[in-house]
Amino acid sequence: MSEQESPKYVLQTVGFDARFPNQNQTRHCFQSYVDYFKCITAKGEEYAPCAQFQRTYRTLCPNAWVEKWDEQRESGTFPASLEP
Repeated sequence: MSEQESPKYVLQTVGFDARFPNQNQTRHCFQSYVDYFKCITAKGEEYAPCAQFQRTYRTLCPNAWVEKWDEQRESGTFPASLEP
């Protein structure tokens, strides 16, 4: 495969958020997860701005955390309100 035929990937990291200025991004991860589900509850999954929250939590959060939170949401034991 030549260089012209190879797929191009754009690697990006999460942008700066003034609410989370510290190096530890744990809270940013959790808040983005909560914000995503609040957004899709309020606006629907097709609402494009919600995707930014999803990209952020998928970038920052370990997969094991997301799986655990998904299970908690399904069982109704998630520790935060997801209502807008």
